[in-house]
Formats: sequence, C-alpha cells, structure tokens
Amino acid sequence: MSTSVDMWTYREDILDPAVAPRNVVGYGVEATDGSIGKVDDATYEVGASRLVVDTGPWIFGKKVMLPAGVIESVDHDAEKVMVGRSKDEIKNAPEFEDTMLEDEGYRTRLGSYYDESSR
Repeated sequence: MSTSVDMWTYREDILDPAVAPRNVVGYGVEATDGSIGKVDDATYEVGASRLVVDTGPWIFGKKVMLPAGVIESVDHDAEKVMVGRSKDEIKNAPEFEDTMLEDEGYRTRLGSYYDESSR
C-alpha cells in the first residue's frame, strides 16, 4: 500500500463510492487488541479520508487521527469501526492536535508511520 492516496482512501469493500457514506461519528473504535475510543470526526474526501478518534481515558483523553486505509471493517448495526492496528501502534503514532487536521506535513508523517507499521 502506498502512503500517498491509498493510505488516505477507504477500501472499496468498506465504502461504496456509488452510495453516500453513513455517518460513523460516535461509533466505537476497536484496535486489533481492544477498544481505543469513539469516532469524533470522519471525512470522506478522495485521497484525504480519515477518522479522528477521542481516546477518552485510554491515553489520557487525547485524540488520534487514523487514515482511512487502516480501517478493516465497519459494523453499522453494532456501531463499531475495526482498525487493523494494535493499541500500541496507535498510541505511538505521531502526536495529533486539532490544528493539524489540514497540515500536509503531518498527514505525510502519519501516513508513512501507518504504512510502515503494516509491514
């Protein structure tokens, strides 16, 4: 998977481009080894899709940004988003602040980090 567009694009089996995306804000987020929080924000732009997850007390109330490419599946009935990374991988990602939402340098670092963690 490349760090350019692929990391920031939902997999085809998760998001059908022919259908308007369902809002996942408020859904729980599950890493490969347990819950990490709830979706605080989600975007669906081509090549720039991401989730912002409020981790609550898990990592001291911080938020993390997850590129759409790390999402493995979405269960709308259970209101859960499953991501293909461990809690430690997410916790050790480049630190996020709301001011970084549109920061290309941060997106590049984050995309590279998650792309490397998949190897």
